[in-house]
Amino acid sequence: MLSICVIEDDVEIRNELAEFLGNHGYACHLVMEFEDVPEQIVQSGADLVLLDLTLPGADGQAILRQLRKTSDIPVIIVTSKNTEMDEVICMTYGADDFITKPYNPALLLLHIEAVTKRLARSGGAGESILCHGEMSLDMSRGSLSVGGEEVELSKNEMRILAYLMGKAGQIVSRDELMGHLWDSEEFVDDNTLTVNINRVRTKLKEYGVEDAIVTKRGIGYLLK
Repeated sequence: MLSICVIEDDVEIRNELAEFLGNHGYACHLVMEFEDVPEQIVQSGADLVLLDLTLPGADGQAILRQLRKTSDIPVIIVTSKNTEMDEVICMTYGADDFITKPYNPALLLLHIEAVTKRLARSGGAGESILCHGEMSLDMSRGSLSVGGEEVELSKNEMRILAYLMGKAGQIVSRDELMGHLWDSEEFVDDNTLTVNINRVRTKLKEYGVEDAIVTKRGIGYLLK
């Protein structure tokens, strides 16, 4: 059963939405406190998020941007904000779809189905679990297991490994990695990337995965 994390501060709308989705075969996790929302989303283990933009004490766009630093879980924005700029910003920050209120519930259902089907076909950003050899990386929970043993990774280490796993067998340039991993507002130099790569290598080696990340001098990295 597909699980949906609903982030909506209007109690009536939230409850109606939960009942509607439940009647159509979806499990719901309802967020009712709006502190540390990205962490709540990850901990929920949900497969998809419905996110309102206007929340008490929180900004939906900021939540989305923060979430995208650690998770590729599909996000559909459901909001009364209906300007083109709101939609452009949300899609730029990594939203998968954008629906304005008031909406027809049947239309919302179609959008949910379209997003999940599109991501399933692409096998891309919607995959919450990435596997390569003995490694299994659960993006929704931010955890890596190697041969059944849990490996602790930092946020950046996890995102580096996830990107390399998603492009296993392909050379990934340093510029591509840095462009994917960090916001333009944050300054990251070559040394920072090197340090993070080496930490991932060291941790994998401790669990018997040696020489998995190969350096292609002057080009980038390859997960073999």
